Amino acid sequence: MTDYARSRASKATELLRLHQAPEILQVINVWDAITAKVVGDVPGTKALATASHSIAASRGYEDGEKIPVDEMIAAVGLIAAATSLPVSADLEAGYGNPGETVRKAIGAGAVGANIEDQMRPLADAVAQMRAAVRAAEAEGIEFVLNARTDAFLKGKDRDPAAVLADAIERGRAFLEVGATTVFVPGLLDEATVTALVEGIGWNKVSVINVPGSLAPAKLQELGVARISYGPWTQRVALTALADATAALLAGGSLPEGTRALN
Repeated sequence: MTDYARSRASKATELLRLHQAPEILQVINVWDAITAKVVGDVPGTKALATASHSIAASRGYEDGEKIPVDEMIAAVGLIAAATSLPVSADLEAGYGNPGETVRKAIGAGAVGANIEDQMRPLADAVAQMRAAVRAAEAEGIEFVLNARTDAFLKGKDRDPAAVLADAIERGRAFLEVGATTVFVPGLLDEATVTALVEGIGWNKVSVINVPGSLAPAKLQELGVARISYGPWTQRVALTALADATAALLAGGSLPEGTRALN
């Protein structure tokens, strides 16, 4: 085994351990090499996750697999090369071939991934996740699959009880074919998170935090394994840039406390 392969296997094992640990894992989403370096250097950061929406936006594409897969994989590779921490890649729905896309992401240095079900028929969604798991097994690492169900994102006009039941059914099915955790994005209240953990499993649910979400300490208490922030970290950065631009054009100065982080 080469030094690179040994390092990648070690990062994969560490990322899996972080998902299985009793402490909740927070992954701050990044979209290029410099954000990976800056976030990775902050004390307390244990792993990184890419945000497909943010990577696409930074290159002039809309979200939703509009960016060519090889360009997305190249971005993942630059991020993985910029940090010594484990990196999980947001691979949307797998760009038409989840297994091959996961294989490419591992080759670029990722040791975990999100794959979306996009509420495809359950059998098709399970096949997506199974293909991702098998591809990772063929690469010989303890890969973390954060299998995403869009039940809540696409179920806003449906009966909430039916949406919850769908998320639980899909989550269990994804775990059965080897997913590590089940990612259920949406603005979820305490009762919903509690029901998801009860239905899918303790330390098996992954969520996104958006403005108005439950605090990390509460999510840990409820049995959530992982929190990510999706495109919101890029929105924080862009909000700061827009505000600084407005202030400068109005005759102001650069914000006090601005640091050279690159």
